Amino acid sequence: MMLQRKNRLRALSLGALAVSGALALTACGSDDNGNNTGTGKPASSASAGSIKCDNAKGQLLADGSSAQKNAIDAWVKNFSQACGVQINYKGGGSGAGVTAFTQGQVAFAGSDSALKPEEVTASKKICNGGQGIDLPMVGGPIALGYNVPGVDNLVLDAPTLAKIFDSKITNWNDKAIAKLNPGVKLPSLKIQAFHRSDESGTTDNFTKYLIATTPDNWKYSGGKAWQAKGGQSAPQSAGVAQQVKQTSGAIGYFELSYVKDGIKAVSVNTGASKPVAPSTESATADIAAAKVVGTGKDLSLQLDYKTKAEGAYPITLVTYEIVCDKGNKADTLPATKAFLRYIASEDGQKILSTIDYAPVPDEIIAKVRTTIDGLS
Repeated sequence: MMLQRKNRLRALSLGALAVSGALALTACGSDDNGNNTGTGKPASSASAGSIKCDNAKGQLLADGSSAQKNAIDAWVKNFSQACGVQINYKGGGSGAGVTAFTQGQVAFAGSDSALKPEEVTASKKICNGGQGIDLPMVGGPIALGYNVPGVDNLVLDAPTLAKIFDSKITNWNDKAIAKLNPGVKLPSLKIQAFHRSDESGTTDNFTKYLIATTPDNWKYSGGKAWQAKGGQSAPQSAGVAQQVKQTSGAIGYFELSYVKDGIKAVSVNTGASKPVAPSTESATADIAAAKVVGTGKDLSLQLDYKTKAEGAYPITLVTYEIVCDKGNKADTLPATKAFLRYIASEDGQKILSTIDYAPVPDEIIAKVRTTIDGLS
């Protein structure tokens, strides 16, 4: 009897140790988005041998696009493990990133919009003998995430989206929405449209789509700052997604990896034979038609928001990593080049499709790799 009791106590003790060890591992990894980026899919990892550290050391500060935050987290995890470099990417939004870059506060910035002429001019003050350039690194669809009880599939088009986000259509059973969704039981429920409160390249690209496709219904000039009246706001893509998730009747725009946990994505009627849902494949089909319009070493792209190609999703963005072509700080240049070289590599780009992003087309990413090699 005594022996049985001792064995039982020993088993309980071992079980407690196993649980406490699991909890410790969970706690250590609770803020690590590199292995699980919020989509429920594990990010692919690169072997340490495939990442060239090239004398990279120290730490890098970076800021910018929150749309690419999940991709950056996955890349940073792999690169830091291989090279021992600490990279702190804030993801405070494209506007914050560009400002931090032109003020010399970060080694590089992420932006879903290419640098404006005045921002290039400002960058010359911190790029000694050079200027800021745009390197396209991450592609993907801007999803229209919604939370409408009982509606699992929803189709909208550009005019309807414009009216929803401009407070012209205010109820989910509106005739314009019903016409696009025959047979769908739409509730009499107030629409709660959420937009970004911070300056955002995602806002810029979404409104560029509306301006290009339905100018009669979207009479704003566009840009990183939200201009339409009404609606509600939240900071960063994660903030908008959180509000949509917890608000019945909500709709908002954000990168596809934030569509989860009760949020569904709108399919867009582009004029093709079938409405197009946001996906890595449908975004790639649109981004593949993009044209390089930057000059010199700048590789900014022009996207086709008006596409009617079968299977091409029209509301896409490309996130640029912004860096000096010349005059980067000597203490951060090796790590910056090594990190950018990795994320532009075949291994780095492969990760994107596993976490709901679209890799940059081969022809364009080849130019990015050449440009990175020449950074000084």
